[in-house]
Amino acid sequence: MTDNPRNLDWNRALYSRKNGKGGNGSKDLNPTPSSGAKQIYISGAPTIPARDASENGLIREENKVPKAQDAKTSPTSLSSGDLADHFLNCAKLGRYLTVADNSRFIITDDFRTGRIIPTASAIAAIYSKDNLVAQAALLPLSESAHRLSLNDRERFERLFSLIEEQAFSDDVRSSANVVRRAHFRETEIRALDAALGQKMSTARLRYRQFLEIIKKLMDNKITAGPFLDEFRGFTEEVAGKLDFGIYSFCLDRLFGSVRVPVKVKKLLVLELINYPPLIRRELITNILVYRGQIKELIEFVRYAITNELGQGAMIEIELLEAFKLRQLSMAQIETSLAGADGNMR
Repeated sequence: MTDNPRNLDWNRALYSRKNGKGGNGSKDLNPTPSSGAKQIYISGAPTIPARDASENGLIREENKVPKAQDAKTSPTSLSSGDLADHFLNCAKLGRYLTVADNSRFIITDDFRTGRIIPTASAIAAIYSKDNLVAQAALLPLSESAHRLSLNDRERFERLFSLIEEQAFSDDVRSSANVVRRAHFRETEIRALDAALGQKMSTARLRYRQFLEIIKKLMDNKITAGPFLDEFRGFTEEVAGKLDFGIYSFCLDRLFGSVRVPVKVKKLLVLELINYPPLIRRELITNILVYRGQIKELIEFVRYAITNELGQGAMIEIELLEAFKLRQLSMAQIETSLAGADGNMR
């Protein structure tokens, strides 16, 4: 398994299957050795809504995307002083960044509220697996530097130099270099903001269009086959241009709605099985830990995992599932992985 974060970009990776096709089968997938379980990506708790939420929630918000204002009901989710440490823990285990209470993934809008402390923004810029989030994290840092006098900007100069050296994203390293060399001029910051917004605007419009397709599915106005084609097209068009947190939110609601046929959910599972390991683990385990998930779908997911993935990938998913359900601590998972690695020698 290759989960080198510097090479992982889901706009390039989602459809990089061995056969180069978007079919349901995954027989050509390379099995993952069990030692690859050391690459597990985990978080502190489920990042999906409860199944007892309204099944129409996704459709009722068809003209919206999950925004940072969700955190208003939980003030500590973004403004906690521990957020920087939390981001570091996510980075240590190679996972997408989540808010402090682990209720959802960080999205770009979170950095427009002014509630994320500079240290946490810097860590996000360097370590975020979502390139859009990493780029958005540069904005509040750049604005903070711009407001300082020339004599007080030295620490931001050093910080941006560090980001240039260590950020996972090539785009982030390039943007940090441009802003730093321009001495944090407002025009450069605005250009960075505008470029990011332009990149995402089309994808968010496409997201809203796909919500209409989901509504048709729920109203029995489209069958499984055409819907699957729409899903593939949607994914291919928005990958790398839409926050991973929003994409994940969309899938969570699909798998949680009783109005989406089980047949469609099973076909979607077969699609997810072919996704890159990092993304697959997050999305598959979200299905398994969704509160009130139907037994038939859980059994199908486990069947697909057993028959389509290697032992290492299976271990990773099992550990991540247990962690999201709070059945295992981080220390226990590290011990399990160490033991698995020892047994391989």
